[in-house]
Amino acid sequence: MTKMIQCISPVDGQIYAERPALSLSEAQAMAARARAAQPAWAARPLAERIALVKAGVAKLNEMKDQVVEELAWQMGRPTRFGGEFGGVNDRTEYMAEIAAEALAPMVVEDSDRFTRQIAREPVGVVFIIAPWNYPYLTTINTLAPALIAGNTVVLKHASQTLLVGERLAEAFHAAGVPEDVFQNVVLSHDVTEALIGARAFNFVNFTGSVTGGQAIERAAAGTFTGLGLELGGKDPGYVMDDADLDAAVDSLMDGAMFNAGQCCCGIERIYVHESLYDAFVEKAVAWVKALKLGNPFDADITLGPMANKRFAHIVREQIAEAIADGATALIDPALFPEDDGGGYLAPQILVNVNHEMRVMREESFGPVVGIMPVKDDAEAIAVMNDSPYGLTCSLWTADPARAAAVGAQVETGTVFMNRCDYLDPALCWTGCKDTGRGGSLSVLGFYSVTRPKSYHLKKVTK
Repeated sequence: MTKMIQCISPVDGQIYAERPALSLSEAQAMAARARAAQPAWAARPLAERIALVKAGVAKLNEMKDQVVEELAWQMGRPTRFGGEFGGVNDRTEYMAEIAAEALAPMVVEDSDRFTRQIAREPVGVVFIIAPWNYPYLTTINTLAPALIAGNTVVLKHASQTLLVGERLAEAFHAAGVPEDVFQNVVLSHDVTEALIGARAFNFVNFTGSVTGGQAIERAAAGTFTGLGLELGGKDPGYVMDDADLDAAVDSLMDGAMFNAGQCCCGIERIYVHESLYDAFVEKAVAWVKALKLGNPFDADITLGPMANKRFAHIVREQIAEAIADGATALIDPALFPEDDGGGYLAPQILVNVNHEMRVMREESFGPVVGIMPVKDDAEAIAVMNDSPYGLTCSLWTADPARAAAVGAQVETGTVFMNRCDYLDPALCWTGCKDTGRGGSLSVLGFYSVTRPKSYHLKKVTK
């Protein structure tokens, strides 16, 4: 029997999209087509591959109105925020700009006796398993460099954002990327794991939960398939005693609440120097009270529903447990009457929290943040590191040297100063601990989807 994959819209709880999953034999045939198409794609000139990728993104931009509406239906983001096109365009453009240099051979010697160099060769078939929270951005992080480098790509998108893969494939195929070079597929978990275990792919990029990443590693065990895993996060913000308080409140609270808190690098816990703590909390409460929860198609709505009511249930549990253990909730849910006990969830700020509480240790991925006072940098470093995750940290200070010194001691993938919840395509996007391994974007992003190949050529001499 054919397995059907459904997207249940968080807007109204109805089935928004439904697609049949490929059977194992169909999936194997798909993977074989991707492998067969790869040599010819890699043989095309780099400039041609770059032009086709950029043309694909341009075609996607032509679908903007449709994409923004579909995102609201699929995962609840308010239409006023206009989709993800700025980041998609910037990241694609940057990776295209650096491709020639990043993929150029590293020449050790080119003399009349020897040519010795290290080339970058495409790994082959790249499999992207993409998440629903930023479905276009997270896909393009690997899709653009993989295709540019000469790989073929198979994309499996989250069930919550079923239509995203279809739109990307539609755009890239319309631009001239061959259908077998970039395939969007709908797969069940068991078929996905079977393909990975059978070495159908040369590199797997997965963005999702820690348990999902563990399942990918188990499936790939013994295959020597390359893996890039961006998993959970519990990103901290630290407001030092010399910080610009208003700027810190505005950015950190936006980092905590934007996209209903469903951001890989969203701010989930905040530590404030004790001298600024009371003022920060007061301003943070006022900031959150100004949010408007409701239907994402309404122009004045700044907070839509969470993507699935089960995600909201986890956040409600964390909040309730924290309050039972002594935390204080500063936002009255009555201020957000649209909170329906399901996917629509009132934002919350918790104080009197500690690291014994789940809300300060486990990923929330929702519109809740705990705020704690700290007495100095040493205490802040200790609590920021008291986490199984390490994606980003956000440091607020007027002193770059101090930020660098503190950042050097934080176990994280990216250190931000006076900003947060941002991805710079010139820098490697990476994490440590349970956040995963590998990196995307920057020059290192090309290294993830290529392999080194050494040439030691001894020339004939008379």
